[in-house]
Amino acid sequence: MSKKKSHEISNEFEEVVRLIQDSRTRIYSKANSELVILYFHVGKFVSEKVNAGNWGESTVQQLADYISQRMPNLTGFNRRGLYRMRQFFEL
Repeated sequence: MSKKKSHEISNEFEEVVRLIQDSRTRIYSKANSELVILYFHVGKFVSEKVNAGNWGESTVQQLADYISQRMPNLTGFNRRGLYRMRQFFEL
């Protein structure tokens, strides 16, 4: 293969790599946006339950334990995280 042809193919391959990288960046951005929306909705749910007097700290802890049991690889949904989501919603 000629040096010129090899260079052209290399440039074309690099374009494909750029397409992949651009797509990955958009995916991460969308995933982050979805996480923010999720935290807002969970915070709203917890806030409404606590403010209505239906839930106390022990119930929030029970929710954290329940989430941990159902989704053991999920992080950030411990009692502290749930209260931070509540605070995020209330702000």
